[in-house]
Amino acid sequence: MPSFAQTHPRLTTYYILQEEQDILERLVHAARWKKPVLIVPALASEFTDPATRPVFENIVAQLAGAGYLAQVIFGLDQASEDDVRLCISICQDKGLNNYVIQWNDGPAISAIYGQLGEAGFDLSRRGKGRNVFMGFGVAQALGATCVGLLDADIKTFKRRQLDRLFFPILVHNYPFCKAFYARWNGQQLFGRVKRLLLDPILMALKRKFSEGSDEKMLRLVDFLLAFDYQLSGEVVLDMGLLPKMRYSLDWGVEIFTLIEVFRKASQVAQVEFTRHSFDHKHQKVSREDPQGGLHKMSLDIISTLLHALIVEEGLEVGEEFFRDLALTYENIAEEIIKKYSDNAEFNNLNYDRDAEEQMVYKVLSRAIVHTGDHLAAPAHMAEKLLRFTASYEEFKPFVDQGLQQTILELEERLREESLEVRHVPSWERILWKLPEMSSLIVDALEEDKQRFR
Repeated sequence: MPSFAQTHPRLTTYYILQEEQDILERLVHAARWKKPVLIVPALASEFTDPATRPVFENIVAQLAGAGYLAQVIFGLDQASEDDVRLCISICQDKGLNNYVIQWNDGPAISAIYGQLGEAGFDLSRRGKGRNVFMGFGVAQALGATCVGLLDADIKTFKRRQLDRLFFPILVHNYPFCKAFYARWNGQQLFGRVKRLLLDPILMALKRKFSEGSDEKMLRLVDFLLAFDYQLSGEVVLDMGLLPKMRYSLDWGVEIFTLIEVFRKASQVAQVEFTRHSFDHKHQKVSREDPQGGLHKMSLDIISTLLHALIVEEGLEVGEEFFRDLALTYENIAEEIIKKYSDNAEFNNLNYDRDAEEQMVYKVLSRAIVHTGDHLAAPAHMAEKLLRFTASYEEFKPFVDQGLQQTILELEERLREESLEVRHVPSWERILWKLPEMSSLIVDALEEDKQRFR
């Protein structure tokens, strides 16, 4: 029996006590006065590749039974016209009639991206973040009252899992709900970035902020730690919250979403998605390639988290902050790895402790130092140069000619480049500047609907 003791005053946790509990009827009743919409961002390969198509087909078949959903939006990336027709055929074959196709590479939606770019909203970085961002705009244009997200690669998906995710929003009126689950497949543990990076770095930050009595930073870190699985992609947002949210366009999207929720929602929920094994696509570590796999994901998450603390929350850091943080992180990660190793042995699971430790020391700890240096180095270097050039008479002719001003200007430019914001504004901000955008999106959807009729 799980404990119902509140782990955070703003967070309610829904646990599964009866695995086969059917709440569909209550959801259908609650949805009579609302318009729930689901977004499924997908690469074309997820339904064109024979190896992954059965997973996608199962998801579509399960969604056909979710009678409370007003619409299901499939955000298709890297899809040709034939790929879109195949997706439509799968939906029809599986009995899903309330689907909407958001063809990101088609001329209609491409024109929308172009208009947003012309208005100063940079969406040139392609990927899931951009796909989801446009999906939110589509859902808003279609009049959704709440919007859910579901990944298209969940091998073990059942409709009841989605029912649980929507329940706190539709029935109990929470503005935000996030799924949590154990990342394992019955034989081994997954979720390495959560286990080996996010939890220990948050715990390391909490230890440092507790020592310094930094209440403001502690509140944010405690909020993030209260979630059982911060990196899950399955969430639902009420339309009262969603338009205010800014969005990340890289692997930091999930952690940035929670940071935005911390700032903009008073009460939130998380729900246990399943008590059984949960499995979807896994990334390689890519130890030597910082632009791929879990290495790239980790860098994006660290950068997103530290950017939020330093730039947006005003955390002041000294030159040794990040190396101290990395050492504290290593100590905590080592303790956590032992606990996972002990638990895996008890449950007869495969667990490569050496590989986990190597990931911590060779990839993740170095990523913390690298990201910290990238964020803070310009300011620290400028401070040293200013002090050095002011200390010796030999520099006076150059100082008189503007040397120190040049140092300050260069420091400012490098700081702006290193702390480049990697998120796009909220839809509320976009519609303020482009009030006709929702109508343009509806027209684009209708154009594609006629194309594939």
